[in-house]
Amino acid sequence: MARIAGIDLPRDKRIVIALTYVYGIGNTTAQKVLAEAGVSEDVRVRDLTPDQEDAIRAIIDGIKVEGDLRREVSLNIKKLQEIASYRGIRHRKGLPVRGQNTKNNARTRKGPATAIAGKKK
Repeated sequence: MARIAGIDLPRDKRIVIALTYVYGIGNTTAQKVLAEAGVSEDVRVRDLTPDQEDAIRAIIDGIKVEGDLRREVSLNIKKLQEIASYRGIRHRKGLPVRGQNTKNNARTRKGPATAIAGKKK
């Protein structure tokens, strides 16, 4: 099992898909990393050679991923809340931040609907 950036990659998946299990690496970044490392996208994780693993690891070390990226994102949100910007207030209230409509939708951010007192079923 390959371990990259502190994450155990699934053995049976293609390496381009397995790299997306690392926080901060999406499909496009995974493709760029593999192209730079000279590794085929169709190789399964279990079939990687130690040299290929090291090449991928070296490239990913130059990218901000996992703990560092999570910390940076949380600090950015905390900064928005401290300066009381509109986006910071929305974060604090648990409402959508990017201008979505909240009259009918936004259940993911707002949480489950509360029961209305006295409403017949």
